[in-house]
Amino acid sequence: QVQLVESGGGLVQAGGSLRLSCAISGRTFVGAYMGWFRQAPGKEHEFVAAIRWVNGYTYYTGSVKGRFTISRDSAKNTAYLQMNSLKPEDTAVYYCAAARGYSNRWSDYDYWGQGTQVTVSS
Repeated sequence: QVQLVESGGGLVQAGGSLRLSCAISGRTFVGAYMGWFRQAPGKEHEFVAAIRWVNGYTYYTGSVKGRFTISRDSAKNTAYLQMNSLKPEDTAVYYCAAARGYSNRWSDYDYWGQGTQVTVSS
């Protein structure tokens, strides 16, 4: 079993920055991918970014490229999402998730955190 716990959300003005953390505990699996998703009120879960744990290869959705950076610290068993130049449309609950293979679909992931709220004011 894998447990994921997000932190770092909050309220920020447009143009500001936040860094989300995802602490990972429990069983780990080789070749894992860590992903970040977000869900705005009344919308489906949206893929934001993913990273392959073993080599750090990253994937991003188009709307966050150049503004968000996903990373991981293997020693701390933690994944991060650095979010810069935040916009009001980035407002959502952000979730980290773990999967055995790469995917940008929420349903393909095996484990999910409880989410952390990010609110960007204009």
